[in-house]
Amino acid sequence: METNSNLISPCGLYCGVCAIYIAHRDNNIKLKERLVSLYKGGTSGKGALPNCEALSVEGIRCRGCLSDEQFMHCRQCEIRKCTSERGFTGCHQCDDFPCRHIDEFPMTVGKKVILRAVPYRREFGTEKWIRDEEARYICPECGNRVFRGAMKCNQCKAELDLD
Repeated sequence: METNSNLISPCGLYCGVCAIYIAHRDNNIKLKERLVSLYKGGTSGKGALPNCEALSVEGIRCRGCLSDEQFMHCRQCEIRKCTSERGFTGCHQCDDFPCRHIDEFPMTVGKKVILRAVPYRREFGTEKWIRDEEARYICPECGNRVFRGAMKCNQCKAELDLD
């Protein structure tokens, strides 16, 4: 398996199964529209992530956390900045994990995945972590590939709890 190094996020949120990355890669406008709504907090505005007021479909673009084309939140990510400053490729190399950057992570699903994925990557290595993250996000009912955080398969509509 050839690995795209741009997708190997320092935080443990493997970019290859990220909805932003997949929506941009596939130019999936419908998914991009749903992601804009999600990041802005839906119709209520509750749960909106910081700095998303001006987010539009055009802003849903990313080629991976370590690429030159990053989603707005990846560009300002304190975890990526911290690992870079410490000379680490990821949190799995840090004795301070979990730290305040993880504790303060703004997305519940993301934080849950980070707390699961970083110790796994530490124990089993990067290649196995990537293979297993890709294998995790497949609908058990129909085999369709889904993204991290998906609550329902977009093919067979099965309820999902993969994170």
